[in-house]
Amino acid sequence: MKRSETVFGAVRIPLDALAVAAAMLLSYRLREANIDLVPGFQLLDPASTLPPIGVYFTSFIVPSAIAFICFCGSLGLYGLESTRSAWKETGRTILAGLLWLVGIMAWYFLVQKQLFYSRVLLLHTTFFIALFASLGRAALTVLQRSFLQSGIGVRAVVSVGRQKLAATTRATLERDVRYNYLGHISDLTAMIALAEKQDLDLVLQTDPNPDSEDTLLLIDHCRSHHIGYAFLPPVFADVPHLLTVERLGLLPMIRFQPTPLDGWGRVSKRIFDVVAALIGTLILAVPMLIVALLVLIDDGRPIFYVSRRVGEEGKKKIPVFKFRSMIRDADARKAELLARNHRTDGPLFKMKNDPRVTRIGKILRRWSIDEWPQIFNVLFGHVSLVGPRPHLPEEVKRYTSYQHRVFAVRPGVTGLAQVSGRSDLTFNEEVALDLKYIEEWSLLLDIWILWRTFIVVLGRRGAD
Repeated sequence: MKRSETVFGAVRIPLDALAVAAAMLLSYRLREANIDLVPGFQLLDPASTLPPIGVYFTSFIVPSAIAFICFCGSLGLYGLESTRSAWKETGRTILAGLLWLVGIMAWYFLVQKQLFYSRVLLLHTTFFIALFASLGRAALTVLQRSFLQSGIGVRAVVSVGRQKLAATTRATLERDVRYNYLGHISDLTAMIALAEKQDLDLVLQTDPNPDSEDTLLLIDHCRSHHIGYAFLPPVFADVPHLLTVERLGLLPMIRFQPTPLDGWGRVSKRIFDVVAALIGTLILAVPMLIVALLVLIDDGRPIFYVSRRVGEEGKKKIPVFKFRSMIRDADARKAELLARNHRTDGPLFKMKNDPRVTRIGKILRRWSIDEWPQIFNVLFGHVSLVGPRPHLPEEVKRYTSYQHRVFAVRPGVTGLAQVSGRSDLTFNEEVALDLKYIEEWSLLLDIWILWRTFIVVLGRRGAD
């Protein structure tokens, strides 16, 4: 731990106490003068229940400052680190202010069994505490960063191992103002020689092996010379945001979560799907009835085509509903058209000017109207509104193990690949985009993809 980190971490405690005191004194004076924070309005009656300033200081300001510091400590705001994310620190500071407000109300209502003597003063104080504490921490962060840019408090880091540091990790170390990356060395002997010329703060091993004598000697040297030791996960280094640190008993364990679509992510996505599908069903009910009549008039029955696709986990088959846009024996004629497949980069079958498409089918496919009935698949839970494209079983049989990763989530009516090029993409590009969606899912991303789907369909880009 650098000395400057300890100093800046410790200074946050009295700084927060001063912020609380300043906020409460200012709120007291505003209430005493009957000044509200709303410009142009005078809504307050003369203050009649305020205690004397001396009593206010000893009975309220001092305990409140201690309580706020305790709340900040419980939220990890006094960690002795270099500089953390300013947004996260501000968010936690505001949360500490809200917890302080709840604590004060609970104390007066449950313990003192009386109302607080000024609700407006309490609201003003909460606002000023969050404001002053956030501004104080922001100023401290700016000051600490200026120290780091001057070389004060910077950690000297070296990577060790037969395997060189990944380019992305090296770029991060070289860009981050908190670190001075000294380069990569191959073994402990070279590190000891470097340590004689330069004080080291952190050794980053690139190829840890608990059964290797080199690893054990390196760890022992760092422990005995008070040098920080760390290592990067040897696997899943390309998706660090999907790694979480948990505990197996007393032992720390790094766990890989294949997608944010687990737990509450899965629940919230399903709720979103059902609500949006119900709204979509109400909007499309009459247009779908008209389309059904047009399909019936153009080429007779059946109106719908049910395609058996591979669903989540790559095991069970799911029915995918579409308006029939091809002749009745289209599947039987597919074999004779395989030579004209224009998707030669993967297992998918796509064909320009497919002769099996009916007259009305050309219009339906051009505007993706044939896929409207899939809204019922969403309601039944077969697919999601957004997700990887569901593919045919004979196509899936030709997938590689890497491509099978798209089955980690439920397939979708539309997806990141569809709004990023549709049929203009190669199969590998499509898989890469589907995996990106799986690893970086959020409800906001779903909403963005749905909006982009509307734009892409109107533009008719990449439609076969």
